[in-house]
Amino acid sequence: MTGHRAVDQTAAHMAEAIREGRATSYEITEAHLDRIDAIDGTVKAFLHVDREGALATAREVDEAIARGEKLGPLAGVPIAVKDVVVTKGMPTTAASKILEGWIPPYDATIVERIKAAKMPILGKTNMDEFAMGSSTEYSAFGATLNPWDTGRIPGGSGGGSAAAVAAKMAPLAIGTDTGGSIRQPGAVTGTFGAKPTYGSNSRYGLIAFSSSLDTPGPVARNALDAALLHEVISGYDPRDSTAIDAPVPPVVAAAKAGATGDLSGLKLGVVKEFAEGADAAEAGVIAAYEAGVEQLVKLGAEIREVSCPSFSYALPTYYLIAPSEASSNLARYDGVRYGLRAGDDGKHSLEEVMSLTREAGFGPEVKRRIILGTYALSAGYVDAFYGKAQLVRTLIKQDFEKAFEQVDAIISPTTPFIAFKFGERTGDPYQMYLADLYTIPTNLYGGPGVSVPVGLSEGMPVGLQVMGPVMGDDITYRVAAALESTQDTLLADTAPEIEGN
Repeated sequence: MTGHRAVDQTAAHMAEAIREGRATSYEITEAHLDRIDAIDGTVKAFLHVDREGALATAREVDEAIARGEKLGPLAGVPIAVKDVVVTKGMPTTAASKILEGWIPPYDATIVERIKAAKMPILGKTNMDEFAMGSSTEYSAFGATLNPWDTGRIPGGSGGGSAAAVAAKMAPLAIGTDTGGSIRQPGAVTGTFGAKPTYGSNSRYGLIAFSSSLDTPGPVARNALDAALLHEVISGYDPRDSTAIDAPVPPVVAAAKAGATGDLSGLKLGVVKEFAEGADAAEAGVIAAYEAGVEQLVKLGAEIREVSCPSFSYALPTYYLIAPSEASSNLARYDGVRYGLRAGDDGKHSLEEVMSLTREAGFGPEVKRRIILGTYALSAGYVDAFYGKAQLVRTLIKQDFEKAFEQVDAIISPTTPFIAFKFGERTGDPYQMYLADLYTIPTNLYGGPGVSVPVGLSEGMPVGLQVMGPVMGDDITYRVAAALESTQDTLLADTAPEIEGN
């Protein structure tokens, strides 16, 4: 398994080859680093590449295997990490000028677990600044391109991670999902993206955007690879006050069960209100989604209509809660403690230095959300806006809890439209926000959701979303893996070849 052939394999196959001595972690990791060197000047998925560190870890894995040591299921398989997750000794910027050059002194919990699993970290991937965006156009360091069509966006905020996997520069990646930022990029790049149950893995070391919504999760080319990574990074962490002290759902076993293609007895819900809002979705997306539903029925699933009356309020609710929490979380970037400092020339007051630093360091979308969130939390408005939004969030949660009493999982399109062209929606924030129309409810009720490639529209990938009840991550993987079993070739394996730098 050498050269380009190495990067064509799934993560599960790479891990097996490494364990059985048919390949070394070093040659697989080097093959991915060489591919990054060859094409990332075009795709721009990475903000930082750690060739030396990745190869050192790969060498350690090969030496451990030579000594006969038993290692974890993904040992030696390289991975990319979204730049909103802190990495000790490696730059972490959240794609913002305000953190440019910052080197964290500690690792996030999920990075600790990746390192404990002996997975070489290839580097840090591009994203919308502070995870605020749906296209990666709001990165302070330039946009990432979609490997399927470099004139189109790769989704966001985690477009870098999705593009890295889609372009075979990494077999696996870490993303974060606050309103759809793993699943929506997955849908538009033909990759598999999973948002775990909120609290089932640790937010410790995750640069905060919206603390009650942020969830790290896996990006992969298929359900099994994502499930393997899901189990590596998940589990209780006492350093995260929102962590759930419960066993990790058996997602690997579920993905393997789903791959048999049998969904007999499973009840899948279609939300009535999602269909009523289908006017926001493109016809090609709906057609691919409906074809996927037909495949699920052929596999034995029963489709039932369920109602979530508060769905229409999900988008405005999210865009009150998330910016409000962001305005609080981002107050720490003041030019005093760490990061960028502007105007510190002895002529400006502390307040002026803070203002100049934030003006220079934050991009337009971050500023927009800080202003919106600060207004929603201001005296006289907090109860009318933020307080009401939290009440509606409770109603949305209750709607989905009732729905899951009737069905095992809920399905929908992942996003209403295929990857749009650069600049097409940046002039109208609402049109950009619609990208997360179907994914936001999952974040609001706290359950799991995955996006699995389901087909093409206008030659671009379309994703089908599977949502589950809280701690029902395994059912989402089972359904997604079953849908994959109907495809002769994984969509992730059919992306056009990227021309070199």
